[in-house]
Amino acid sequence: MGRLTLDRNNPPALDKPAAARLESMTDAAITAAAEADVNNPPLSDAELARLRLARRVQAVRAHTGLSQRRFAEVYRINVARLRDLEQGRTQPDSALLAYLAVIEREPAAVERALREEASAGA
Repeated sequence: MGRLTLDRNNPPALDKPAAARLESMTDAAITAAAEADVNNPPLSDAELARLRLARRVQAVRAHTGLSQRRFAEVYRINVARLRDLEQGRTQPDSALLAYLAVIEREPAAVERALREEASAGA
């Protein structure tokens, strides 16, 4: 079995019979079919929460416009930890969530504080 990689900018199109079948289905029927698919079970509440947190971490970094590596360097977060957080493999604790909220709202203040701390420690 091969591995399929989807191109978000060019999603696969449905053939006409499949498109017609999907168009004729109600939302309830689509949901029922998706829930019955043994190859794609619904996510648990815990899995959904983990994915929401991963998206939150990604959104904060995206807001800064920095790459993972640069974000990790600037804000002194281990790059492997950041990658794991963004991919949902680990979850941020409350302190990291608070730190991310400050980074998102006041990135210059965080950078200034970290710069001042580094120069004071030198």
